[in-house]
Amino acid sequence: MNWGTELWDQYDNLAAHTHKGIEFLDKYGNYVKDRCAIELEYAGKLRRLVKNYQPKRKEEDEYQYTACKAFRQLLQELGDFAGQREVVAENLQSNVVRELHLLAKELREERKQHLNEGSKQMAVLSTAVGSLERARRSYERAARESERALDVFQKADADFNLSRAEVEKQKINMKLRSQACEEAKQEYMDQLRKTNEAQRQHYEQRLPHVFKQLQDLDEKRIKNIKNFMLSSVDVERKVFPIIIQCLDGMEHAAKSINEKEDTQLVIERYKSGFVPPEDFRFEAASGADATDAAAPHATHNHLTAARGTVSGNRIKKRGGLLSIFSSNKNNLSVDGKEDYSDLPPNQKKKKLQAKVHELTKQVGQEQAAMEGLMKMKGVYETNPTLGDPMTVEGQLNECCDKLKKLRAQLRKYEELLTEANNQVCAPPIHPTARTNGAAPTQATSIGSNSESLSRSASESSVSTGTGCTGTGAGPGVGGNSCAGGRAAGGSPESGLGGELAAAHADHANGDHDDNDHDPDNDFYADYYYEADLQPLGYCKALYAFEANGTGSTMRMECGEQLLVLETDAGDGWTRVRRSNTSEEGFVPTTYIATTLYADAHH
Repeated sequence: MNWGTELWDQYDNLAAHTHKGIEFLDKYGNYVKDRCAIELEYAGKLRRLVKNYQPKRKEEDEYQYTACKAFRQLLQELGDFAGQREVVAENLQSNVVRELHLLAKELREERKQHLNEGSKQMAVLSTAVGSLERARRSYERAARESERALDVFQKADADFNLSRAEVEKQKINMKLRSQACEEAKQEYMDQLRKTNEAQRQHYEQRLPHVFKQLQDLDEKRIKNIKNFMLSSVDVERKVFPIIIQCLDGMEHAAKSINEKEDTQLVIERYKSGFVPPEDFRFEAASGADATDAAAPHATHNHLTAARGTVSGNRIKKRGGLLSIFSSNKNNLSVDGKEDYSDLPPNQKKKKLQAKVHELTKQVGQEQAAMEGLMKMKGVYETNPTLGDPMTVEGQLNECCDKLKKLRAQLRKYEELLTEANNQVCAPPIHPTARTNGAAPTQATSIGSNSESLSRSASESSVSTGTGCTGTGAGPGVGGNSCAGGRAAGGSPESGLGGELAAAHADHANGDHDDNDHDPDNDFYADYYYEADLQPLGYCKALYAFEANGTGSTMRMECGEQLLVLETDAGDGWTRVRRSNTSEEGFVPTTYIATTLYADAHH
């Protein structure tokens, strides 16, 4: 079907139709533009919704429950969903709206050119028709004048009263008019032929060509509208997989809610660790009986108060092995709330575990930073053109001081955690013992310092040496005293083993006074107490380490799994045991990745 042949006489209607078609294209473009605005507004409101319902800082503790975690995950997925709506809007804007605008502009220009060409062809035909009409009128006028001249001549020739000259004059006029009529007729016939030819060309060639161009323009417009609609659908379809992932994430978050786990978390969060109060004593009505019952009643109140606060009757902490080399200043107990003494035992334990974990991470970061500085200093010393080694010295000293402080804090909080663990795990004191007001026995004191005693027992087997001779090249070994060695007096190869051996000999010879035995500050009790050490966790060797053959260190292979018996006390060494044998020894802390059971549980 061709507009040129089928609609040869519908020029005006075709011009109006193509104009309406381009207006419809603009209308569709405005629709997509408004759709983009709605998508962006929808995404913005979703993001604002997610932001408004994000947990506040004061609500962070509440978001440890599975339902709250699921809600947070749902908000995150909803934010991703909003992002996909923004992607839809951006792609529609770039792939559809912009192209629509350019297409509408191009079609308007093409339509204008085609209509101008059609108007030109119509003007040519109109000119030809006008010339034909003028030629026809000239021919009709000449024919009428020729007929009148013929009538006048015939009348004059029949009138005998006219002279011969007058008749001859009318005859000549008749011939002139007849000749003019023939010329007008010939001109009219020529113009008629030309006009018919122009009309045939107009309706068979020129105008159909213009109409064909308008038809192609309209088909192009319709085809592009189809493509734009398909492109819009494709933009939507491309984000469906991610949207489905978001919905799957929401579903997974909902399925992760565990009511049993949440109720258990409530127990862990609010459990105080106190024992229930004792039964109320019978109070006699008489004055004498009341006087006799006053003491037990007072004891009951005293015990309730002691259970009501952790710091009221805190078990005294043993100094540990390393405390004999430090001053009393560094062993002062923590005052105020820094040790979480204002919290119930269970909550105090949790806070201390978090603090130990945080300090352990900080120590690791500082050790990594120091290792980097040591490597940089070594590079500068090898190649002075790269930099001055002394520029790194200040940073090394600062990092070393910071590391010492962090290790001291870590050691302090580990001791507090050990004490808290013993307080939480220890069975309640028998009422009679509490009534008598007796202090904790020596066995209790020893049990409350199991971690310190185990390190004392382990270090009692360390032989004497002159310094760190480990051959490993991993981090933290082979540097200065702060970089990871115990050469200054705290390593398994230092003189500490000699002092322990001497102490062992003195104790074996009975060179001590049992009457002056103090379970809270007794080095020999720490040294001789050797229990079956239970693993505190496990570790994985990051580097291979060769033992120096003195018996205190232990060889390990890269990737080997070991049991942790004692954690790093700030000296850079960790005591481990092979799981398949009874071999034990110390390895550099920076050579292993440690996971404690308490950390894994929490």
